[in-house]
Amino acid sequence: MADLFVAQRGLALLDGENPAAALPLLKLAAKQGEATPKILLGIALATEQTLGPDHARALYRALPVLFPEWDEAALRWADFLRRTGDRAAAELAYRATLEINPNRVEALLALGSLLLAVEKSREAQILLLRACGLAPARAEAWNHLGLAFVAQRDFGIAVTAFSLAHQRNPGSYEYAMHRVEAAWRAKQFAPELALIERECALSPLDPVLATARGFLLALAGRLAEAADAFEAAVVLAPDASEPAMQWAIALLRLDRNEAAVPLLRRLYVQHPENQKLANDLAVALMRSHWHTEAAEILQHCLDHQPWSTATACNLVITKLWQGHQAEAVALARRAIAADPTATQPRRVLCNALPYAEGEDGATALAAARECAATLVRPPAAPFSQSRDPLRRLRVGLLSDLLRTHPAGWLTVAGFEALDPAQFEIFVFGRNAGDTISRRIATLATEWIAVDDLDDPALAAAIRAREIDILIDLGGWGDHGRLPVCAYRPAPVQIKWVGMQNHSTGLAEIDWMISDRWETPPDLASLYSEKLLVLPDGYVCYSPPPYAPSVGPLPALAAGAVTFGCFNNLAKITDGAIRVWSDILDRLPQSRIILKTHQFSEQSSRTLIHGKFAVCGIDSSRVVLEGRSPHREFLGAYNKIDIALDPFPYTGGLGTCEALWMGVPTVTLPGDSFASRHSLSHLCNVGLSDWVAADTAAYIAIAVARAADLPALATLRGTLRARVNASPLCDAPRFGRNLGTALRLAYVRSENK
Repeated sequence: MADLFVAQRGLALLDGENPAAALPLLKLAAKQGEATPKILLGIALATEQTLGPDHARALYRALPVLFPEWDEAALRWADFLRRTGDRAAAELAYRATLEINPNRVEALLALGSLLLAVEKSREAQILLLRACGLAPARAEAWNHLGLAFVAQRDFGIAVTAFSLAHQRNPGSYEYAMHRVEAAWRAKQFAPELALIERECALSPLDPVLATARGFLLALAGRLAEAADAFEAAVVLAPDASEPAMQWAIALLRLDRNEAAVPLLRRLYVQHPENQKLANDLAVALMRSHWHTEAAEILQHCLDHQPWSTATACNLVITKLWQGHQAEAVALARRAIAADPTATQPRRVLCNALPYAEGEDGATALAAARECAATLVRPPAAPFSQSRDPLRRLRVGLLSDLLRTHPAGWLTVAGFEALDPAQFEIFVFGRNAGDTISRRIATLATEWIAVDDLDDPALAAAIRAREIDILIDLGGWGDHGRLPVCAYRPAPVQIKWVGMQNHSTGLAEIDWMISDRWETPPDLASLYSEKLLVLPDGYVCYSPPPYAPSVGPLPALAAGAVTFGCFNNLAKITDGAIRVWSDILDRLPQSRIILKTHQFSEQSSRTLIHGKFAVCGIDSSRVVLEGRSPHREFLGAYNKIDIALDPFPYTGGLGTCEALWMGVPTVTLPGDSFASRHSLSHLCNVGLSDWVAADTAAYIAIAVARAADLPALATLRGTLRARVNASPLCDAPRFGRNLGTALRLAYVRSENK
């Protein structure tokens, strides 16, 4: 009787989730003669929970040997193998369980799930159908069956299975969302939306239904409506994670990043181990210009959780945006070493290299080629369109950046000036609905949203529209769809603006639009593309109509020159700071204003003041200004006399804006495309004498120009008119040049 009492007490403690107290009692009971199957199983369970799986393995393994006819022993051994990651052995153990008891539902479900994971969906379906027949009330059985049908692309039947799972467990967000996703993939959007809206009307306080409705709308690209549905679900279930997560994702896709941040912060506090959540929060923070917090979260993930390539790549971008260029490049290379076949770490390396000191065009080309080598390349297919080189050509623009972004400001006038009788425009990307997007939308025959299209689907969409010339305007950037070009969806493929920092390295990109300053003949070997050299500059600047008037030269009132740089902190290298400090040292009354969104953070201000201090420049002479609306940003140029270009990554749109505001720029070009943007813009407006051959010449030009205030004042007063009359802003002239170049590229194509 005593032995039985000890055994019962041990099992009760185990059921009460107190395995540490249960284990000695169960061992004692076994020793005293109560070594029943249930007691031995209890010992195995308590040992695993108390001491860990290594101590429990032999105990679990012994159970099916000791009790070969007991399906519970075989099942528990299989479950243990699955928990410890040995899927192959677990599959065999579940099969052994079913040999003992073909109707053991838990084994049918577990084996079906394992088979789905190794893409044996047909066999999984058979097992799961049997599980549903044996246990029709079990929601997880219907859910797994739905997943098996999805794996076989039987989406219509999957909808039925998921609906049954949802009926049996109406509180499950997972089952409800599986249901609407299957309906979407079965092309049943309209009837499913109508059905779920009727259900929502009958149960208006059901957060699961509200979340499912939002998920269906998000799949259809109706993001604003989806966000509203998710917000309603969060109001109904404020403590639930799923609706909050879906709302945050919708807000991110709508570029409402600052609204997403508090949601993601709350979720991250609840689930600090969730790396995807940490990455989503970091991305939202980066897009909201809170780089310090983003870097801390990502670094914590890398330091305390298993290595994640996605986390490392996001941290590369954050480090770069904080002005830690060398650290960013080193981390990108570490990520490549950890995952050498992955594309993403190579993409971020391609983006980081042009910002870093000591990296040249040859290194950037090699990195781009290595990145391109990781892409999928399906067999080439012939094109169906006419080969007549003189007909009206269809031009596809591949980009999410055709908005109030440098890619938009520097291309929209050129597209507007293309002859519509010669070129028909199609856009593949996100329409931001802002001024630039609206201007481009008026030109386009069709604007195709691509957020929900993977690379094969997007390539098919481009081919279906018989695009003759595809122009990529996203490059290897975060939102770029350059990998689609590896599918060769158009006979002629061209790179232009939009992360155009150097060569793409992609053999399927035939041409890169350039000019004689960006890519002189002696640099052509640094590009995998043929160079489509325009006669003037490679871009056409569209000055914003709200730009303030150019003010008088500030130095005339201040008595000393104020230098400035309004470029991203990612471009401000230690080498540039040393050169700028030398200039300030030679002109003791001068000062410098640096303005960029990162200086809204104290950590960035401290970093830069510290770097100038190392060079002997007091912080009182280094004015740091954070983000502001674009009109105010442009107006801040009225506080500076001379712009100092960063290097090696020089200003692009920033230099155009400085020139428009009457501020000339001293620049030092290198051999990469990114290092020669300002060279192109300055030469295009006739200011080649502001281009330095080396750092000594850079310093000399800045000091000499600062010493001649009358000449500087005269230049300032005439510069806007000069820029406006130059090829940099001559849209009709640029449009003709661009049209000629596109026609030439098409005629010379080997693929048309």
